[in-house]
Amino acid sequence: MTDVSKYTRQTVTEVRNWVPGKLFSLRVTRDPAYVFKAGQFARVGLPAADDPEGPPTLWRAYSMVSGPLEDALEFYSIVVPEGDFSPRLAQLRVGDSLYVEKNPYGFLTIDRFFPAQPAAAQAADAADAAPAVEAAPAGGATPAADRKPDLWLLATGTGLSAYLSILRDPATWTSFRRIILVHGVRHAEELAYREEIEGWSRQPEFAAIHRADPRKLIYRAIATREALPGMPSERLTTLIADGRLEQLTGERLDPKHARVMLCGNPEMLSAARKLLGEMGFAPGRRGIPGNLAVENYW
Repeated sequence: MTDVSKYTRQTVTEVRNWVPGKLFSLRVTRDPAYVFKAGQFARVGLPAADDPEGPPTLWRAYSMVSGPLEDALEFYSIVVPEGDFSPRLAQLRVGDSLYVEKNPYGFLTIDRFFPAQPAAAQAADAADAAPAVEAAPAGGATPAADRKPDLWLLATGTGLSAYLSILRDPATWTSFRRIILVHGVRHAEELAYREEIEGWSRQPEFAAIHRADPRKLIYRAIATREALPGMPSERLTTLIADGRLEQLTGERLDPKHARVMLCGNPEMLSAARKLLGEMGFAPGRRGIPGNLAVENYW
C-alpha cells in the first residue's frame, strides 16, 4: 500500500523493552482523526528494508494497547526472529516514523455482547460512561434479573494487547459486574503490563469502583513453564476443561451471566472455542448478541 490517502505518518515517542530481543512496546503519536473502539486493531506499516526513506510497503495488524480516549497509540509486540516486520519494528527508536492506516479493524469489542442501540442512545451512553459506580446493595446482593454480565478476558502472549485497551476504556467498567482477566505465558518475565494491571485499583479514577467492589477486577497470571505463587503451571485450556479456572478466580463460567473474549495463539483459540462451545458459549449472529467473541489476526 503506497496510497498516501489511506495512511498517516506517526512518530515514535516511547519504547519499552519487556524482554530484551523478544517483547517490546511502542508508543506513537495519534492522528486526531483516527477513531477506534477499545479492542480493535490497526494496520501499521514500514518501508522496504532496502528503501528506508521510501513509502510503507510492509503492513501488519496490531491491536491497540491504548484506550480510545488517549492522545497516543500504543502497540505491544513479540519479535519473530525470522520475520520481515517485527525485528525491524523492534529497532525503532524515539523520533522514528511508523505508518498507520486511517481505518481501524476488528470486532473484539464489548458492544458485541449488547443489543444494537439507536445513535441517540449510544451518544447518551457515551456521555455517561465515566469510571464511577454506585455502591452495591447491602450484602453485595444484586437481583438476578438486574445483574450485569461478567466479562472474561482470556489471553495468551501478546493477545493481552486488546484487553489493555478495553480496560483503559471507562465504558468497560460500567458495563459489567466483574471483569476477570487471565493472561497465560510461558515464563513469568513475559507478563508484560503486570504491574500496571495490579495497580489499577489504586488509580484515583478507579478508586470508587474498587471501594464499591474490591473484586471488580480479578487478574490471574499463569506461566506454563514455571510455577508462580498459588498458580498452576498449566495451559488455559486445561484449566477451563477441568474447572480449575473457576476455582482460581472464584467466579463461574456460566453462559447465562458470563461473556468471554479470546485472544492469543491459534492453537489456544481453537481449543478454547471448542471447550466453551460445549459449555454453551457461542458468538452472536444475525444481530443477536452472543456470549463469546474471538479475535484471530495471526
